[in-house]
Amino acid sequence: MTKSISLDTLWESATPTELVFSPDKLSHLPEPAKRYLEHAIAPGTKLATAVRLKMHGEIKLKKWIPFTAEQVICWERGLIWSATAWMNGLPIVGSDRLIDGVGAMQWKLLGLFPVMTASGSDITRSAFGRLQAESTWLPSVFCGDEVSWKTMDSSHLHSSFVVQNESAELDLTIDRSGQLKTIHLSRWGNPEGAESHYVDFGGILEEEGTFCGYTIPTRLRAGWYFGTNRFESEGEFFRATIDDVIYR
Repeated sequence: MTKSISLDTLWESATPTELVFSPDKLSHLPEPAKRYLEHAIAPGTKLATAVRLKMHGEIKLKKWIPFTAEQVICWERGLIWSATAWMNGLPIVGSDRLIDGVGAMQWKLLGLFPVMTASGSDITRSAFGRLQAESTWLPSVFCGDEVSWKTMDSSHLHSSFVVQNESAELDLTIDRSGQLKTIHLSRWGNPEGAESHYVDFGGILEEEGTFCGYTIPTRLRAGWYFGTNRFESEGEFFRATIDDVIYR
């Protein structure tokens, strides 16, 4: 069972570090990886272990509905995405979370009447994939020695790293300046409504912004079947704009 901790508790539990970003320490990396990290993190920026974001957007639940949300990613422990969505003018309040290796989601109409509650191994495995994808909001995690990089060409990167003791893989596409344009991974899920399995998942990153020395995606579209014709018609279910970001 996932731990019922708050956004504030997760945020405060992050262990700050005194390490700072130095481009000189990237000399062993492939050029595209260096380009991405040098674009994403300003020299001298403290290497954060957590990020807190405020956002708004639309999520597709049969039809597109608006939401506002606040999220904390604490790399040591996991994430909480706390949101309010409006369906037919009524608020649905809840959260998706992955805390200390256990995933869960809980949503209530008017904050009172349960409309969706889920947990278990499939939810946890899917939540690991979400944390994997959203690591791009915390680029400092790609500076560790445990991260390995492969490059297909000057704009396509493949990173291998560890998320909560789980092996993770993430494909990134960047432009000439190092700006992140797309992400792609195999994520556990059941978008067809049948048995869960690994499905292509990814996002198109349309705008970026700089906060506290970090340059990250600030407008994006994400969903299943990424890289196929089904993404636009069936798979896309999340559109978000980032409004504010702080690091710890």
